[in-house]
Amino acid sequence: MQDKQSERDTRGIPIQKVGVKGLRHPIQVLDLANRTQDTIATINMYVDLPHHFKGTHMSRFVETINHHGKIIHVENIQDIVTEMRQRLDAEEAHLEIEFPYFIEKKAPVTKARGLVDYTGFFHAHLKGKKMDFVYGVVVPVTTLCPCSKAISARGAHNQRGVVRVEVRTRKTVWLEELIRIVEKSASSELYSLLKREDEKFVTERAFDNPVFVEDLVRTVAVAIKKDKRVVWYRVEAENHESIHTHNAFAQVQWGRPPGKFC
Repeated sequence: MQDKQSERDTRGIPIQKVGVKGLRHPIQVLDLANRTQDTIATINMYVDLPHHFKGTHMSRFVETINHHGKIIHVENIQDIVTEMRQRLDAEEAHLEIEFPYFIEKKAPVTKARGLVDYTGFFHAHLKGKKMDFVYGVVVPVTTLCPCSKAISARGAHNQRGVVRVEVRTRKTVWLEELIRIVEKSASSELYSLLKREDEKFVTERAFDNPVFVEDLVRTVAVAIKKDKRVVWYRVEAENHESIHTHNAFAQVQWGRPPGKFC
């Protein structure tokens, strides 16, 4: 059959990223507490395309994922992206994987059990034999405004916050470890199931631990920087303000700059 993708293109324009986006695929992620966890990933896969090629072979991206089965973890990401680059005869390859990640948590007083969902992600970029790999997690939290508490006679406004942590590491840092750092840095962590006694506890704990969005990113950063496995991090926090029409945002970054390769 005629191979249109391999025909020559004469426009002289190379393409930096071409591939498939939004591919949904069942995967099994390694889990610190339960060994493995089944979830559904949304996957983006790209390669570069030299100026003289008309197109890439889209089916080969899906074949690469299928070849590695359902187990995806930090340890086999490099194998996947290397195979993708080889199958598509490319110089560069990009792999982005995002997935819901669940942890069972006990309510603070009644110990009622419930699942809390987070968002995990792996981003890999392979250029030649040089690999850059960033991974992390998005964690929902509660924050209570220190200023509101200081100036108000009754109560203080609080809101849902979202913290995104990205890291480059020498050795694997578990997503659960990053989640715990974030939750301990907030006014309070979130739960899926709370009885009255638990709600009272969580509300009062948040009131006793007010944090600005700036406090949140700094406290997370201090804890992550102490971990010798981490060589780079970026921490972002966004508060979905309850008394403003805008959100509050802060970001801090440290270590080997993005764009460098391991």
